[in-house]
Amino acid sequence: MIPSKISRLIVCLTAIVIGAATHARATDADTLKLGRHFTEVFQQGGAEEIWQRMSKKMQEALGDIDYLKGFQASISAAHGPQTEIVEEETERGDSLRTYRRRSAHENGADLIWRWSFGPDDRIEGFYVRRVPEASSSAHLDYQTRASLELPFTGDWYVFWGGRTLEQNYHAENQAQRFAYDFIVREDGSSHVGDGAALEDYYCWDRPILAPADGTVVAQVDGLPDQAIGETDAERPAGNHVVLDLGAGEFVFLAHLRRGSVKVEIGDGVRGGDEIGRCGNSGNTSEPHLHMHMQTTPDLKSGEGLPAQFQNYRADGVLQERGEPVRGQTVSAAD
Repeated sequence: MIPSKISRLIVCLTAIVIGAATHARATDADTLKLGRHFTEVFQQGGAEEIWQRMSKKMQEALGDIDYLKGFQASISAAHGPQTEIVEEETERGDSLRTYRRRSAHENGADLIWRWSFGPDDRIEGFYVRRVPEASSSAHLDYQTRASLELPFTGDWYVFWGGRTLEQNYHAENQAQRFAYDFIVREDGSSHVGDGAALEDYYCWDRPILAPADGTVVAQVDGLPDQAIGETDAERPAGNHVVLDLGAGEFVFLAHLRRGSVKVEIGDGVRGGDEIGRCGNSGNTSEPHLHMHMQTTPDLKSGEGLPAQFQNYRADGVLQERGEPVRGQTVSAAD
């Protein structure tokens, strides 16, 4: 059994790594060497060396080295020794370099290892987990009934979107099977400077619009916007609005800025109405908009539905109807 503090750390660091890494893959010899080294050290039980290389923030999150040792023991007991490296790659972010490995293990499971290193080669992020599987769905051929339009103006970047786990980590979650995460990028970055402040992010406080006509069935507006590097796993959607679009379609718009929600439960909205502003509340690594459609207004009990937008541009090409995918820049058609 993984100690509870380790479990919380994995959730937190997963979010940090995802938020920091870009989609451009680059082979970096030093990152490759570091990642290989610390993966082998971890598998051999060398907690002391890993602990010494961790940043102060990482050490504070763990509390003490005993938690790291407990995590190592649980991984070893559950999965056994590595039998094969299936694939490995490196990524460069704005301030972090990340190594990722997929490996096969003696008990038949595949694991994902991920290490992120700062400019001084300190370990700033780490997780290891079983390779996730996309959730089964009875709605793969579903056609969205509402006339959906993008819930923003201007150019936004699809950070997560698509039907495979490579395109969209949400795909392993039944309710969020077809979810999207949108950010704004300029010159390959989501923020100015070092991105330490929420105001540094290009999407921060931008208007979020109703994607279709509907009725507000849930809203939250009083949760704080998380500082960069902090998350609220207990209230993952943060400040959010849920719209009933009719015909069994409910759309969630999440991570809104505190105090920005403009609608109340029972309000009718038209597509294009402003419902709030982009923020960083909930379980989020940096300011962005999370949107997904499902069969119920309950985040924990619904089944995800494909959300097909109409009349938008993807990388400048007009799409009469489609589902944006990771790596595209999308905007409403003129």
